[in-house]
Amino acid sequence: MRFLFLLAALFLAPMANAQDSLPPAPYAYKQLDNPAQEAEAKALMESLRCLKCQSQSIADSDAPMAGDMRHQVRTRIAAGESPEAIRAWMVERYGDWVSYAPQLNAVTWPLWVAPILFLLLGLFLARRRFTGDSEAAD
Repeated sequence: MRFLFLLAALFLAPMANAQDSLPPAPYAYKQLDNPAQEAEAKALMESLRCLKCQSQSIADSDAPMAGDMRHQVRTRIAAGESPEAIRAWMVERYGDWVSYAPQLNAVTWPLWVAPILFLLLGLFLARRRFTGDSEAAD
C-alpha cells in the first residue's frame, strides 16, 4: 500500500508543480496603455474574488490563478468588452462565488433572503420572550 502511494506521488508531483512553473500571462502584471481602460479593469478586478486565496480580490492576490484572471479582464477590456459582460463571463465560468456582489437569481436568493428571515425570527422570539416574562410577573 505504501509503495502504491509513493508511486502515485512520484507521478503526480510534476503535474502539481506544472502550473506554478509557467510564466505569468502577459497582462497579469502589466497595465493597459489606455488609462481609462486600466481604471475600468482595476475596478472590475477589485470586485472579483481570487479563487485560490478566497479572501482577496484578484487585484490584490499574487496567486497564479489571479494573474490569469487579471490577464483575462485586461484582454477583454482592451478588446472593448464591457465590465458587466466580463463579470457575467467570469460568473458563468467560475460560479457566483467569484463575484463580491452576487446577483439575485435562483441559486443566490437564499443569500439575500436568509438574513431577513433570521432577523424576523429573532424579533419574533425576543417579543415572545419579553411579553411572556411580563405576563408571568403580573
